[in-house]
Amino acid sequence: MTPDTPHNSASAPLSSPPLPPAAVLWLRELGIADRAALDAAGAVRAFLLLKAAGHTVTRKLLMALEAARQGCHWSELSDTNKQNLLAALAAHPPVALPPAREEAERFMREALAEADKAAALGEVPVGAVVVKDGRIIGRGFNQPVSAHDPSAHAEMMALRDAARSEGNYRLDGCTLYVTLEPCCMCGGALLHARVARVVYGAAENKTGAAGSVVNLFADHRLNHHAAVFGGVLAEDCAERLSRFFAARRASHQESEA
Repeated sequence: MTPDTPHNSASAPLSSPPLPPAAVLWLRELGIADRAALDAAGAVRAFLLLKAAGHTVTRKLLMALEAARQGCHWSELSDTNKQNLLAALAAHPPVALPPAREEAERFMREALAEADKAAALGEVPVGAVVVKDGRIIGRGFNQPVSAHDPSAHAEMMALRDAARSEGNYRLDGCTLYVTLEPCCMCGGALLHARVARVVYGAAENKTGAAGSVVNLFADHRLNHHAAVFGGVLAEDCAERLSRFFAARRASHQESEA
């Protein structure tokens, strides 16, 4: 059996060695307590999650994580395995810790309130807020029709509002909450603004640029990345859209009758 092949019990708890004692505790805090959980996450993602949590991590720890995943000592890893790990690390999309569920739902409800403003104007009900250090610094809702502006999507309006509030177009460390998965235009603007995280509600299977159709946020060829989390209050977000389009279809049918 080669060192590259996982062996021993997959349910075995993580231990030292091959991992440092502190790393075992850090991983446990992230819900990665045994080899099965580490194998599911992968050594590279676990490494990046530790980094996102604010821990000091080194390449030696990356090798130790892979060794723990395989059930061997890091010195047993082949040179090819190590090279593949480093290549995977360089190519991996951004990783951040998700917001706490209560926090995510609270800010998504604020975005839903913005979506209701769009609906009141007869616009597709999409809303967004930009959050920094636990407070909202930008709000926006869909208004391309009423504003005669094809770029006036909810995300764009929220980014503009936040940039004015901060006096800077770069929104480092900010999280954008939006009720619908961003399109390519908005995804590009979010990357340009250096937003750290994007949290969306409903997926957009026709134009979504966070994984449904394309994934701009995970393209390592771009010079900035943002971590993306979807599905927050997805049913509430989707219900507003379904209700809006159902009413629009009914109106069209009445006018044609």
